[in-house]
Amino acid sequence: MRILVVDDEPDLCEILCFNLGSEGFDTDYAYSAEAALPMLQSDRHYDLLLLDVMIEEMSGFDLVRLIRSQGNETPVIFLTARNAETDMLDGFNSGGDDYVAKPYSFPTLLARIRAVLKRSATQAKQPRLLTYKTLQINLDSKSVAIDGVTLPLTKKEYMILVLLMQHRTQHFSREQIIGNVWEDDAYVGDRSVDVHIARLRKKLGPYADTIVNHTGFGYAFFPPKQ
Repeated sequence: MRILVVDDEPDLCEILCFNLGSEGFDTDYAYSAEAALPMLQSDRHYDLLLLDVMIEEMSGFDLVRLIRSQGNETPVIFLTARNAETDMLDGFNSGGDDYVAKPYSFPTLLARIRAVLKRSATQAKQPRLLTYKTLQINLDSKSVAIDGVTLPLTKKEYMILVLLMQHRTQHFSREQIIGNVWEDDAYVGDRSVDVHIARLRKKLGPYADTIVNHTGFGYAFFPPKQ
């Protein structure tokens, strides 16, 4: 297990890393959120982030909000002298998993670390799914199935379906779909969206009518009323 410790007090940071190392954890450290950010954005995987809230310039809360917006779900334990209830709520609302007030004993912190890691491992075993009746998207394996039978979707068809199912009943114009699915490809025309959705509907079979096109509004995943 690899843990990244972020604290602007070098002595505390190094002592904590030493104690974690004695418990079998691999550790890295940074003295600021700005220094930690590229480490979290690199290919190096961290199982846990121990993060002081009151660090200069970018706060711990802001760092977590930023990495969560980038899709980084590394578990976070905030370490801070700010122990008011509102501060704790800010920590959880920003995407933290636990909140430990300073001063703390290492055995107590170690117990909290192991609890968060255990909870994270349990959650990781559960696949992230989008479902509608027997239509199921597995976001981890990037596969789509109906009644357990995998559909042969192309990457673009898959991305369109995920976009629409993640925002059910919300309409997307052709331009918005291109922006989300084709990203920086400036040579895609509106007709390409229509063609891909026509093919997607055909592959969805009994669920073809869940994707609708309302004139003047755009495409949406809009299950019909029963």
